[in-house]
Amino acid sequence: MALHLLQLPEEILLLVLSYLDGRALGRLGQACRRLRHFTCRDAVWRRIARRCLNSGFVRQGTDVASGIPVKERVRVSQNWKNGRCRRDILLKWKRNLMPWLQVDGDVLYFTQAEEIRAHQLRSDGGGLHKRPFAVFLGHQEDVCRFVITDSHIISGGGDGKIALHNLHSAASIQFSAHEQDVNCVDCHGGIVVSGSRDRTARVWSLSPTTDGRRLHTIQTEDRVWSVAINPLVSSFVTGTACCHHTSPLRIWDLQSFGFSFSYFAVEDSWTGETTL
Repeated sequence: MALHLLQLPEEILLLVLSYLDGRALGRLGQACRRLRHFTCRDAVWRRIARRCLNSGFVRQGTDVASGIPVKERVRVSQNWKNGRCRRDILLKWKRNLMPWLQVDGDVLYFTQAEEIRAHQLRSDGGGLHKRPFAVFLGHQEDVCRFVITDSHIISGGGDGKIALHNLHSAASIQFSAHEQDVNCVDCHGGIVVSGSRDRTARVWSLSPTTDGRRLHTIQTEDRVWSVAINPLVSSFVTGTACCHHTSPLRIWDLQSFGFSFSYFAVEDSWTGETTL
């Protein structure tokens, strides 16, 4: 008597399905309702998802997006990889500049000129509410970059200032940080690092009620476009414009404020790929 596929023990069936790629699994799920239910299980797609872009699995194998079905994450990842998307205009303004945006929970924060706006995402997945529920002010020029902590938004602007905006009130503090545009900021554990067009990176100790206290200034010899603090708050990295002979990526020690390490980015003229 022939043995039907669904009559196999579950662990054997999972082993058989592990030899299929995503496309074959999708087609198998179209065969009947029982196979569709079985092939939608997270265990079936987990192996494929670990090889996909931004599927919610970190390098150690931990699933950081357990609330979303793994099959759905694989589908979205493949759409990103292949450029398949549906173009929708969620919001529109007369000003074309929008340098930075970030999603935090169910809120989308983004910059419009000298403002940072907060829009609530719709619970039905239909985009976002068109009217912002909060607008954070404080800069006289365009906001270049911001980061979000548990209680504050920390922003850098074209006016050379850093601003601290309280997420739960209208309170805001600004102070002069650089002689030219503050292109980038990052924050961890009360330490803020800023990078500027004036070819410096500066380290600050911040308090919610006082201006930033400058701890150190680093001469980078080039415009600083990005900064990132090590989560252990032991070091930070700067990315510069690479207009001179200095390394564009450099790591700095936060204890001694000394230079620690550098990387050169090399672009292959044949493939266009960039290697550190």
